[in-house]
Amino acid sequence: MPRDYAAQSPTTVRRADRAVTDEAWIRATLHTAAYGTLATVHDGQPFLNSNLFVYDEARHAIYLHTAHVGRTKANVEAEDTGAPVCFGVFAMGRLLPADEALEFSVEYEGVTVFGTAQVVEDSEEAEHGLQLLLDKYAPHLRPGEHYRPITADELKRTAVYRVDITEWVGKKKAVSEDFPGAFLYPITEAS
Repeated sequence: MPRDYAAQSPTTVRRADRAVTDEAWIRATLHTAAYGTLATVHDGQPFLNSNLFVYDEARHAIYLHTAHVGRTKANVEAEDTGAPVCFGVFAMGRLLPADEALEFSVEYEGVTVFGTAQVVEDSEEAEHGLQLLLDKYAPHLRPGEHYRPITADELKRTAVYRVDITEWVGKKKAVSEDFPGAFLYPITEAS
């Protein structure tokens, strides 16, 4: 009898051998991923927004920001108690050729987070989230030294979101370094 995947926990990975439950690995992946994708839904319509983000380990939350108006903000604000969301990060490794087309594969790793999102209304927390983003993406630059610190006026021109994490799961496929024919995408031809 086939499994009823819809009845399983969203953190259940079909291929258990690729599931990663090591929380240190999940945290490290969230800290180092360059960008992520936030999934929201409103009136049954899913919506994806790829964005820069930062994982705040102390708050067990993800911060991101978008324009002060738009679909993400509308979808998140449509829920009074925090919008249910899914957030994912992904990195691709080498492509893995095979003798049969159906057996081609790829190395990968990723984390999927489940939780609730809300627009951060508290200005101190919004500034905290934005500064964490600046620190992640420009760690060599300091406010007040290399750029003007965040101002109250600037906070009014952006929407900062906090995703409170309720569950997460990692997934990874890696093979030996000497896998025959493995290559990175994209292929560049030698001149």
